Amino acid sequence: MDDQNKNLLLATALSFLVIVVWFILFPPPEPTPPDPADQTGIAEGTGLMPPSLQEDGDMTAPAAPGEVSAGVPRVAIETPRLQGSISMLGGRLDALSLRNYRVTLEPDSDTVTLLRAVGQPEAFYALYGWRPGSGLDWSDVPGPETEWELWNGDILAPNRPITLRWQSEAGLTFLRRFEVDDNYMFTVTQSVRNDGDREVRLAPYGSLSRHGTPSDLSNFFILHEGMLKVADGRLTEDSYSSMSGYRFNEREGARASVTEVTANGWVGFTDKYWMATLIPQPGQPFTAVARYSESRDVFQTRIDLPTVNLAPGATEAVSSMLFAGAKEWTTIRTYERELGIDRFIDAIDWGWFHFLTKPIFAVLYWINSQIGNMGWSIVVLTLLIKAVLLPLAWKSYVSMAKMKELQPEMMKIKERAGDDKQKLQKEMIELYKTKKVNPAAGCLPILLQIPIFFALYKVIFVTIELRHAAWFGVFQDLSSPDPTSIWNLFGVLPWAAPDPHSFLALIFIGILPILLGVSMWFQMRLNPLPPDPMQAMIFNWMPWVFMFILGGFASGLVLYWIANNVITFTQQYLIMRMSGHTPDLLGNITATFRRKKDTTAK
Repeated sequence: MDDQNKNLLLATALSFLVIVVWFILFPPPEPTPPDPADQTGIAEGTGLMPPSLQEDGDMTAPAAPGEVSAGVPRVAIETPRLQGSISMLGGRLDALSLRNYRVTLEPDSDTVTLLRAVGQPEAFYALYGWRPGSGLDWSDVPGPETEWELWNGDILAPNRPITLRWQSEAGLTFLRRFEVDDNYMFTVTQSVRNDGDREVRLAPYGSLSRHGTPSDLSNFFILHEGMLKVADGRLTEDSYSSMSGYRFNEREGARASVTEVTANGWVGFTDKYWMATLIPQPGQPFTAVARYSESRDVFQTRIDLPTVNLAPGATEAVSSMLFAGAKEWTTIRTYERELGIDRFIDAIDWGWFHFLTKPIFAVLYWINSQIGNMGWSIVVLTLLIKAVLLPLAWKSYVSMAKMKELQPEMMKIKERAGDDKQKLQKEMIELYKTKKVNPAAGCLPILLQIPIFFALYKVIFVTIELRHAAWFGVFQDLSSPDPTSIWNLFGVLPWAAPDPHSFLALIFIGILPILLGVSMWFQMRLNPLPPDPMQAMIFNWMPWVFMFILGGFASGLVLYWIANNVITFTQQYLIMRMSGHTPDLLGNITATFRRKKDTTAK
């Protein structure tokens, strides 16, 4: 068999095998139980009780933002990018939607809702409070059922903070101040003044509670959705199933993982494109808690801040931040740099190939900022990647051309060696050394495409900048599969294409997967078919197998593969011509159909 064809066939088959195994056959990794060393709980002897889900009493569902439901007033949240409200019952931030993002591409589609109040499906909300210490109980500190009063302000907006107020019978006055910026960052300042006649001990906390597992999980193992935590530089990702498998923590009274953070960190919940996280001030020590209540099916993350000793007449205040919004690269990166939030950019799931994923996305983002079209930006990115790999590709194609020159000598060696494989291998190695040819060089460019392919797939799949990103015509969402289909002749016939997630969509594929198969087939025709019939059959069917396998992938990824095939075809054709070996493209195509005809006749 022609070694040039063998290298190409081997690399293509290996690429196909890796893709199939990585995306289909590998099951999600089993969650590992938390280390008992991490289950330390709250230090003994503090006299402080941890906030419990049992204190998180249910409330009636709120009305629209800014309105009053069941006699409970709400304070509206109005920013350029957010809309929602805070309930005066518990002072919860429990209604929040994202103005700039819609559920679907339809113009009348609902905006994406991030936070929901208790009583609504899949409730998700932020609650702040204080843990009582010695001499105090839960009735002396504000809780989920506390009725706050609006002490200052009328609406929460950028540069328009609000302050809530509540007084306990123990002589403590609590204030809770909310601030919000133009994007997605809230600042919550909790203060307490001791108007009593004795010293008290208490500690502030902030929590995020999520009722039940979200129904819109992607359930794709390459994407993390669930608890996300950074503790002193260490990133931890626990899925909802992992959280429900935590060991029971006596101090917390629930399945929980407790981590002591000495300086920098944050904890919260992440979805594919959205996130809510609790962030203490950088440099602030705290306890990060992730817990699950089996009886109520509630997941919770919490930050417990240091204990405050409050003498009579004294006042203490502590501030923390809450991010609630879209995981936009520039926004999150700005928060990381300007606010000093450690590893905040890693809230985006960059994956195993993060060393490739991050720079690839940064370049793609910059190209799109210049062009203004994500589809053409992917094409330009492909050109840049191929330009970077050009020196290696040049050596590879030249090596393949030299291998072709060696075919007569290799055939003579095979004839002399006969069935003696050891002699054949030894003489082949000597021939390669003498002619200074590397037989594996032809595989390298294709093998290098595998991690680049995975990295780009990750970029298209997880980054919100690719969500609903348009190219042209019907291609209005490059993060979704090709919307066209053979079923309706690519939009000519008056019925809709099959649902992208249905079995029919795997058969009646769109125009982009077809172009992918065709471009790969022509690329393979630059070389003659191998003489072995089985290898030739695999060689012929490989493009069409890829066409159906990748047909259900994001259209942006298929577009990248098509562009890669076209550029690779052009590069290989020109380099081979410049090396004095012009490919017989027409002859190879004719030979392919002739062999198919002969096979059918037999």
